[in-house]
Amino acid sequence: MEKEWFATWFDTPYYHTLYKNRNETEAKRFIENLLEHLKLPIGSRLLDLACGKGRHAITLNNKGYDVYGVDLSSNSIEQASMHSRSGLAFGVHDMRQVIPNRSFHAVFNLFTSLGYFDNTSDNDRVLSSVHKMLVPKGILVIDFMNAFRDIHDMVLKEVKEVDGIVFNIDRSYEHNFIIKDIRFEDGGEKHHYTERVQALNLDNFESLLQKAEFEILRTFGNFDLAPFDQRKSDRLIIIAQKK
Repeated sequence: MEKEWFATWFDTPYYHTLYKNRNETEAKRFIENLLEHLKLPIGSRLLDLACGKGRHAITLNNKGYDVYGVDLSSNSIEQASMHSRSGLAFGVHDMRQVIPNRSFHAVFNLFTSLGYFDNTSDNDRVLSSVHKMLVPKGILVIDFMNAFRDIHDMVLKEVKEVDGIVFNIDRSYEHNFIIKDIRFEDGGEKHHYTERVQALNLDNFESLLQKAEFEILRTFGNFDLAPFDQRKSDRLIIIAQKK
């Protein structure tokens, strides 16, 4: 059976090369802003769902929380695990499934780490699993792209050179998916990967979360937690609570 695109692409070193220049200062500020808003008691059990190499999980742990980070990419978890310590652990996990014998006060799903699936019912599976893992009145934080703005302002073609590799990126919007075709050559070998993310908007999330028995408490439009504006906002950030 052929692997899903994210199981292949996210597990390659090229994924981390292409996105290596993410703003770490901005990411830390985002976590600090979220924690100031949420006011979670120190020592709360937090899940970083689709944690990548663990940058958000590490920041959360540094703030005094008991953090478990999971990701489908074994390579990412191998690198994240180098930061393991008391109150900070990592594991390979598919977000569509419940983590056995664990419960959390809050779950963080950050940096557009949802909507990867060809079968949209998998979104329901993710949110159902999160609901089961949260304590009563537990909190879910979703940080997603602002699909409306990203479609409207889409850059169709981009060439980006990182570490001597020239990435040719073509973007398109088809059947409610934002698609990114990534082609490059390394060591004389040609590579081609595709990212396919569902263009979920606030209405979609409202429906999904209501079905999964969550209540949306707040929405924000950027990492500084400014109000969400569908046309202008950089991000769609949702704070929801388990009913």
